Amino acid sequence: MKHTLILILSLFTAVASWAQSFEGEIIYANTYKSKAPNVTDEQWSSMMGNTYNYYIKGAQYKSVANGQLVQWQLYRSADNKLHSKLANSEAAFWNDGGVNEDTVLKSEIKKGAVEILGYKCDELTLTCKNGVQKYYYSSKLAVDPKLYVNHKFGNWYDMLMLTKSMPLKMIVDAPQFSMESVATAVKPAKLEDKFFELPAGMQTQKSPY
Repeated sequence: MKHTLILILSLFTAVASWAQSFEGEIIYANTYKSKAPNVTDEQWSSMMGNTYNYYIKGAQYKSVANGQLVQWQLYRSADNKLHSKLANSEAAFWNDGGVNEDTVLKSEIKKGAVEILGYKCDELTLTCKNGVQKYYYSSKLAVDPKLYVNHKFGNWYDMLMLTKSMPLKMIVDAPQFSMESVATAVKPAKLEDKFFELPAGMQTQKSPY
C-alpha cells in the first residue's frame, strides 16, 4: 500500500518550460483500469479525479484535481518540495523532490506515434522498477530539463532529460492500476507568482508515504 500511495503522489507532477515556453493551464482527462480486486475503476476515478488542471510557470507548477481524495499538488524548485493536499488531512504533506524510490531500467523513443490537439507527438517508454510509464510529447511545447534537475521524485527529471518537452499524454502501468491521462485543452496565460504559494495558514508536514 505504501508503494501505491507513493505512485499516486508522483503521478500528478507537471512540468514547466524555458525562454519562449508555455505558461498557463493544461487540462487533462484521466481514466483508470483497476488491478486491485477490492477497488473498481470507478472508485479509483472518484478518489483520484477524472480531471486535472495544471498551472505552469517557470520552475513551479500547481495541479488541481476533482477527486474525493486528491485535491491539489504544488511544486516550487526554490525548496524542491512537492506539497500534496489530501481530503483526509488538514495539513499538506510534502515529499523531498530529490528522493525517488523508483528506478528507470530502460528507455525507448518512437517518433511520430500520435497526434494530440493538433500536436504531432513522439512516444517515450520508460521501463521502471515499479512499472511501465509512457509519455507522448511535442517539441513545440519545450521544457528546459535544467529547471528540474533536482526533481527526481516520480522519475520526472529522467523523463525531461529525454523529451525536453511537456507531455500531452501519459500512460502509467502500476501494480494496483493503470492510468491514462490525455490533454483536452492547452490554454496559454500569464500567471502571478503568488498563485504558486501555499494557502495562508496551511500546515505542512513530511509525507509518511
